[in-house]
Amino acid sequence: MRAAVLFFAALALTAIAPATGLHVPAGFSVERIADVSKAREIAALPNGDLLVGTTGYDVMILPDAEGHPGAPQVFASFDDARAAGVTYAAALRKIFVATMHHVWAIPYNGERAASNVRRIADVRSGPVAPGTDGDVHTSTSVAYSNGLLYVAAGSSCNATMEGGSRPCVEIDPTRAAVSVMKPDGSGFSQRARRIRNAIALAVDPRSGAVWVGDAGQDDLPFGHPYEFLDDLTSHPGDADYGWPECEENHRAYVAGAECANTVEPLVELPAYSTVVGATFYPDRVRGTYAFPANYRGGLFVAAHGSWHTAGDGCNAAPPRVVFVPMKGDRPAKTVDWGNPATQWTDFLIGFQTGCTSRIGRPTGVAVGPLGSLFVADDAAGAIYRVRPKRG
Repeated sequence: MRAAVLFFAALALTAIAPATGLHVPAGFSVERIADVSKAREIAALPNGDLLVGTTGYDVMILPDAEGHPGAPQVFASFDDARAAGVTYAAALRKIFVATMHHVWAIPYNGERAASNVRRIADVRSGPVAPGTDGDVHTSTSVAYSNGLLYVAAGSSCNATMEGGSRPCVEIDPTRAAVSVMKPDGSGFSQRARRIRNAIALAVDPRSGAVWVGDAGQDDLPFGHPYEFLDDLTSHPGDADYGWPECEENHRAYVAGAECANTVEPLVELPAYSTVVGATFYPDRVRGTYAFPANYRGGLFVAAHGSWHTAGDGCNAAPPRVVFVPMKGDRPAKTVDWGNPATQWTDFLIGFQTGCTSRIGRPTGVAVGPLGSLFVADDAAGAIYRVRPKRG
């Protein structure tokens, strides 16, 4: 009987294989540890499991992702699509999930199947922008820090309305915005506005600062606008990021726009990078797979890449995971407004070869309790694990 139990337990383990075609810096290895269809944001749990949001109706859980992963299984199902946003609030022992229209709270004590799922807030309850150009974003992201829950929802247009004659103006205050609330959903208010699609939310574990990563508008002169990450919590009140009139360093893209008081972001990536996920590497990880000291406190960013792959002489941004070194709570290098590639270095690459050939597109990133870096990929339906080589 014992032999049979061990046999079937072994069958339940996920096959771990080298991530063929992908590359990491010398001294690291990258493995494909699971297949999860439509994987988006991810959250590491203290017991080594990994939560995986998806663009479907389910949040999945990957058991023992830091060890010998079991087969992915459904953690929670929702009656609302795009269950893509996930985060774990250790101080509350709760998991928060963001779907297209709602935010949900789930108590957590190590379970691998959710119970007592409770809807605590709604987003996108109002109409889309009148006269929208049709670029309606539907994903919602979520993060918890210092007693507050942050929820980001994208715009309901790219940049214009009424046939391109006027800049887009949202009516629903939860769109093109980051909202904030208490963990029970009360005290809901807008924390950032005119931010086109802040998919990435990352919490600096040293300070609790909440950073946002934005996917910028299309159809500007090629190479603009740069896409960014910024410390939202360093700005008081309702931070104004300027979209669609203003981008980059107070640069106006609409005649007559007043951009002097809009936010000038701290980190820039090339246009069309499409920042989808971000995570800080803790500076006090002492697990078996802790990264070297030069990565501690830094920011890993998952760039989904351009929606097009061959524009303007094959200059479209490829999918990749990049690393932004930090000095304290700020980037080690300040922005160079003439070159959006100076603040970061490639970390996980190989998703694209040439102009059009892709094997995947990274989405969520998270650091496990033993120090592994996990990366989700919605195009390949994969979860990758990156670790320093041992021995």
